Amino acid sequence: MVNRVDFLSAGFGAGRAAAPLAGNGSADDAASSATRGGAVRDDAELLDAYSQAVVQAADAVSPAVVNIEVQKSNGRRDLNDGPNRGRRAQASGSGFIFTPDGFVLTNSHVVHGADSIQVALADGHRTAGTIVGDDPDSDLAVVRIPHADLPFLPFADSAAIRVGQMAIAVGNPLGFQCSVTAGVVSALGRSLRAGSGRLMDDIIQTDAALNPGNSGGPLVDSRGRVIGVNTAIIPSAQGICFAIAANTARLVATQLIAFGKFRRGQIGVAGQNVLLPRWLVRQHDLLQDSAVLVSGVEAGSPAERAGLSEGDLLVAIEGRAIESIDDLHRYLTVERVGTACELSVVRDEKLIAMRVTPVEKRV
Repeated sequence: MVNRVDFLSAGFGAGRAAAPLAGNGSADDAASSATRGGAVRDDAELLDAYSQAVVQAADAVSPAVVNIEVQKSNGRRDLNDGPNRGRRAQASGSGFIFTPDGFVLTNSHVVHGADSIQVALADGHRTAGTIVGDDPDSDLAVVRIPHADLPFLPFADSAAIRVGQMAIAVGNPLGFQCSVTAGVVSALGRSLRAGSGRLMDDIIQTDAALNPGNSGGPLVDSRGRVIGVNTAIIPSAQGICFAIAANTARLVATQLIAFGKFRRGQIGVAGQNVLLPRWLVRQHDLLQDSAVLVSGVEAGSPAERAGLSEGDLLVAIEGRAIESIDDLHRYLTVERVGTACELSVVRDEKLIAMRVTPVEKRV
């Protein structure tokens, strides 16, 4: 079966020569021909400039991109001493060096739970890596390798990137070392669920092709600066890939190096998102149609000390509407730890206020 190809060059038909252009046969024809020739040259120059930008970025970035191979216990208990007993699962992903003294940034889902980590550098050297910090909620992790004076990649300000600008992905998809794909930033400000279930905000969407093994590799601009960390694709779609924004990655990486974890606040409740009855919204002049229904309160937690009970509806914190668990997560940053805040709660159809002091979340 031959696929149909539609050629878009103007003036060509099936089995017929191009019709002559209208003109006076002299100056007009010459000018028209020059214009067409100039357009062809301009297009060629633009394509060549695009190629040069990708080549230059790839040359600058590739030495700092690494392949990460991990071994993990399969976590299965085989009472019959079968073939799976003691077997380890192997997986691989990508990462990139972001400091000259050997700190490597990658995805949490690449290295989480790893028994051993091997890092292959672009020059062929292989070395053992150790996890410095791991944050499944942001799907980021930092690995350290015992090397110095390494090539490293700088971060760009991801708040300054624009839809439509060039995006270049470098990684090791399916084990193919330092593969380069190019596209554009398709959209900004997407949200995506991490493997832990927590919502990740400020996600970059790109059409630069990603495949299994690209996870943890850099998404860079035409100057070779990291604008995102490649993290996910939609398998059933084409050209819909996602990266964690560089500003988020830099913030998380800094805390992972300093504390071994990303610090967040918590108040000690379990909850679920529910729709609010219209009469309840009108009765209390609420700003939203949904809230968080408390389904459990941790013993000894700030929520218990504040008087929260199962069945309460959390509708606002410090005057900010809580429409979902994600809104509560966004508010409970490490800066809120130790600072009392006002929680607006609906209980028995009455709107009441409580004071709660978040504590640091345990990992």
